[in-house]
Amino acid sequence: MAPATGYQDSSGHNPEIETRSATAPIGARRSCSMAYETVNFPMVTRARREITVTLTVQPVFDLARGEPVSRRIRRTVRHRGGEPALAARGVRTLETVDLKRIDLQTLNHGLDLLHIGPEGTGVLPAFWRTLASSGGRFALLCAELRHGAPPGTLLVEVLGGLERAPPEAIDEAIAHFETAALGVILHIAPDPTLARRLARVRARCLAIDFAGVEHHSARDWQAAAGLISIARHACPQVMLLNLRPEQGSAARGAGATHAVFSGMEPILI
Repeated sequence: MAPATGYQDSSGHNPEIETRSATAPIGARRSCSMAYETVNFPMVTRARREITVTLTVQPVFDLARGEPVSRRIRRTVRHRGGEPALAARGVRTLETVDLKRIDLQTLNHGLDLLHIGPEGTGVLPAFWRTLASSGGRFALLCAELRHGAPPGTLLVEVLGGLERAPPEAIDEAIAHFETAALGVILHIAPDPTLARRLARVRARCLAIDFAGVEHHSARDWQAAAGLISIARHACPQVMLLNLRPEQGSAARGAGATHAVFSGMEPILI
């Protein structure tokens, strides 16, 4: 694939503190706009810690077509003072109520950023702990309705805790959440064992962050390609995050269907 310009790095590590974001597949219809945008909003946690949430729009590329077909929200959550400040207070993770509030505000701001048109698809992040509870799922669905459900397809990228969740619980949550125009992507660690385990889950797409996966050299690529192949056997679609642009064709050959490329920063507006 000949990558287009405008790729954006979305590296991150701890989905509890920092994250990178249907019946129709990703990119079945092209999004109405591919402009880069970002928004910040402050929050105060239940423990009275100040945090800042940043949402940034990224293009999702269809590897077969070699062009952007969707828009994804990258989310970063930062505590004021950073990790040293948290450690000094003995606070290292956010509580479930904090995660739900972050998800609800992400949905409210993110839908405005995605600009999903009648033929568009957008991807928003949400924490597993929100989607795992009936109350969390209901809150997200209600917030979407209050905001005004988008005319296209909204995909929720679920992350944080899937590695420890039973596949049956994940499958049940998806069944109670998906609608005709609302689907689920599972964001998983780059672990072949985990990908195999999720073969029993009726997910439409697996998202794998390649920021920590060596895929520069031909030798590195053998293991990376194996991971992609296993994920594709487990799920109809595989989206790679932080994929090096020059590996787009190889990723497609290994079974990946979509990618958010790394290595080039956009001009944010």
